[in-house]
Amino acid sequence: MLDKNVEQSQDVDARVSGHVKWFDPTKGFGFLVSDDGGPDILLHANVLRNYGQGSVADGARIDVIVQSTGRGLQAIEILKIAPPEGGDVAPLEDFSGVSPDEIAAAELEPARVKWFDKSKGFGFANVYGRSEDVFIHIEVLRRSGLSDLFPGEALALRAIDSKRGRMAVEVLAWESGLD
Repeated sequence: MLDKNVEQSQDVDARVSGHVKWFDPTKGFGFLVSDDGGPDILLHANVLRNYGQGSVADGARIDVIVQSTGRGLQAIEILKIAPPEGGDVAPLEDFSGVSPDEIAAAELEPARVKWFDKSKGFGFANVYGRSEDVFIHIEVLRRSGLSDLFPGEALALRAIDSKRGRMAVEVLAWESGLD
């Protein structure tokens, strides 16, 4: 749906739907691929932060407003992010016996990231008003459309009690949880 005039004008913005090709929070940028084809679209970390997220999972569905610049197409505003599609993810053992209805019924709680180590594949968050930490597995992040978390980052999460303690079953950017 990208208007051909967008590539020639820096004044025209266009809405584009596609997916995240890759995003590296350390480098501060990544690229998107439009459903309609065409050149890759630059996604800068500042645009992602304006949406309320510090990272986004590869393959996540995304709707953005793009603008043509002298260096190519660039996302200037994120409208929507959805987790990557595909059911080839193995279920987490800690969630066995927990129904999707139970997960959906879990209360959305405000939290702040205590620490997260992507290379280890897990981390912890503090839920406001609770003393125990909530364990966050990297697979839960991927299923939630995120790829990394940063200390102090505000989140909205759903957690369940498991044999290992409280575990996040869904993690959302704080602003996404307000809807």
